[in-house]
Amino acid sequence: MDVRGRGALVTGGASGLGAATVAALAAAGAEVAVADLHGPSPVDVTDDDAMGPLVASITDLRVLVCCAGIGSGGGKVVRRNGPHSLADFERMVRVNLVGTFNAVRLAAWAMSRLEPTADGERGVIVTTSSIAAFDGVTGGAAYSASKAGVAGMTLPLARDLGPLGIRVVSIAPGPMDTPMVEGMVPEFAAQLAAETPFPHRFGHPEEFAALVAHVVANPLLNGEVIRLDGATRMRPL
Repeated sequence: MDVRGRGALVTGGASGLGAATVAALAAAGAEVAVADLHGPSPVDVTDDDAMGPLVASITDLRVLVCCAGIGSGGGKVVRRNGPHSLADFERMVRVNLVGTFNAVRLAAWAMSRLEPTADGERGVIVTTSSIAAFDGVTGGAAYSASKAGVAGMTLPLARDLGPLGIRVVSIAPGPMDTPMVEGMVPEFAAQLAAETPFPHRFGHPEEFAALVAHVVANPLLNGEVIRLDGATRMRPL
């Protein structure tokens, strides 16, 4: 997909992975809109009344990248003061999974109304899962469940939307240098970086954005969950 002069939407685009993706798509010539609670025009990805008009306002929407998500609100299922908060679990799933699906369904509808490009494409959707979907850590049941849901719907979405010329790919990053990892236990963060086969560090948001750009450009990438983690395999705390 050639994005020059075409519309793109990045959820969670005000910081971290999303901000790097906005910069990469803009550098490639796309007209990029942002949906973010902390952006200039706060938009909640789980709110149909906010997301619907935003998607409808984007001219020639060809690319959606879902980066909006939260990492806090987890913890062990059984704690000293009682069981895991059901409200915290529901909030994690609502933002990370339901919010992603809300953006996907609205963008896919808008893309389906467009004329296909010369090679038959109408759009590209990139969602953000996590290696935690596969390598869950202690106290991470809520986060892993939400990100496993994103990974699990990738192939069904690709099969649903393929006949319309819309591709769907999910990226599952390992630990990245973003605000979301700032609350990570320092000893655990150091362990993760040291145990990464190569390179021995957290990922950079620009590396995530570079993969997004490649997914958008490569028409054969579809229905896949791509780990971006330097061969990291997370283990219990």
